[in-house]
Amino acid sequence: MMLNQRKTLVFMLAASLASTIGGLPFNTLPILLGSLADSFGFAASQIGLLGSVCFTGYLLGTLVAVGFIDRCNWRALTFGCALGSALALLASSQLPAAAQLPLWALIGFFAALMTCLGLRIMAEMPDKERALGMRQGIELGLVALVLFVLPSLVIAHFHYAGAALVLAAMILLLSLSAFALPGRSDFAVDQAKDSSLQGRFRFPVPAYWALGFFFVFGAGQIGLWAFLERLGHGLDVAPAQMGVVFAVLKLLGGAAALALALIGDRLGSRWPHLLVLAVIGAGLLLLAYAQGFVMYALGAWIWEVGFCWGCIYQSAAVARLDPSGRAIMLVPAAFALSSMVGPALAGQLVAGGFDGLLWLALGTAVVPVLAFAGLLASRLTLRPLALPAQG
Repeated sequence: MMLNQRKTLVFMLAASLASTIGGLPFNTLPILLGSLADSFGFAASQIGLLGSVCFTGYLLGTLVAVGFIDRCNWRALTFGCALGSALALLASSQLPAAAQLPLWALIGFFAALMTCLGLRIMAEMPDKERALGMRQGIELGLVALVLFVLPSLVIAHFHYAGAALVLAAMILLLSLSAFALPGRSDFAVDQAKDSSLQGRFRFPVPAYWALGFFFVFGAGQIGLWAFLERLGHGLDVAPAQMGVVFAVLKLLGGAAALALALIGDRLGSRWPHLLVLAVIGAGLLLLAYAQGFVMYALGAWIWEVGFCWGCIYQSAAVARLDPSGRAIMLVPAAFALSSMVGPALAGQLVAGGFDGLLWLALGTAVVPVLAFAGLLASRLTLRPLALPAQG
């Protein structure tokens, strides 16, 4: 039997808010690191090291999540991670420069646990595309609000300490969603099967392939994201116009995710990946021929919609290829690895102009089509998982 619709919606909303705890530090990372540099006088190399350490903690958190999250009380985990994240942020704002590296590793670690918990719960939802679209839409919507408030209203007056305090308060507020989270007993999960630590990483081989394809896709798109501002700078886009472009990007990403939440799995298992390629291709074409603000902005916005949809549909594919629901928790790890590889590769390509970077983004967008609409399509069934009835 299936969860009733009301309880399913409550679970998805609660999991989306809990997952946002994990997304807040990373989506605000450039602003936080910039204000941190101003407050502590860090050089660019030190800021880069902090970002790398944060991603290292994030990777460790994803591995811990796969091994132990099904053995934890999910509500207690949410409160614990929220408290840990908030305390690490507050300590970072008050302690000297020497304490920043371990604190940012902790911020990344707790963020990964919360992101993985949200994905773990969404993997049990009957319509995974709708669940993951809601999660990303809510997260990006809240992030857009934070990005609007932090720079002009908080950091401009209270610097990094104020930003850390606001984020810590938001994280603690979001942790109240734990009261509405499901427990492991709400799902028909066989806790005895593969209960060893090694067994927790034993997924179907196609799920591992899907994670690899997601990594390739992410590396190309994140490489473009890292240099999207530089591309606009080369087109003489004014700073004020650039601010409009990137502010609208997050809003469009959230709207695109929520639109997908309405569509759900109605497009089947093949057509979504073809749609993503078409949208990304249209955005890249506009960027390739852009000569000023209008075409640059339209290209960036259309590309962002395709990138957002691609992440959601591929995450859903990973979930469908692993009935245990554990493989999807490695999606953040694949994304983190893409974030490390993509910008470095893109940096080598843009030395001779942006054409090579745009071709890289297009080529890596083709990979999911070949993988999910071709190679793995026969394994991507749209049958919902059976869940126990609720009163």
